[in-house]
Amino acid sequence: MRIEVLGTGCAKCHKLEETAKAAAEKLKINYEMHHIRDINEIVKRGVMVTPALAVDGNIVVAGRVPSEAEMATMLASALG
Repeated sequence: MRIEVLGTGCAKCHKLEETAKAAAEKLKINYEMHHIRDINEIVKRGVMVTPALAVDGNIVVAGRVPSEAEMATMLASALG
C-alpha cells in the first residue's frame, strides 16, 4: 500500500502522517509512506485544502486529521 501525505509540512501534516503510520502498523499493513510537499503536485491531484491523505493514489481525506480509529477504517477499506 502506498500512503501519501499531501501538504507543505505544517504541524497538521506531521500529525496526519503519524496517525496514518500508527493505524497502518496496528493493522499490520505493508506500506510505503511518502510526503508530497510540491504545491503544484498537490493542486494537480485536486486537493484544495491540506493536509490530505492519498492511499494508492486515491484521496481519502482532506483538510483535517482523522482519529486513529477512523484512519484504520479508511486504510482497511482501501485494502478491499
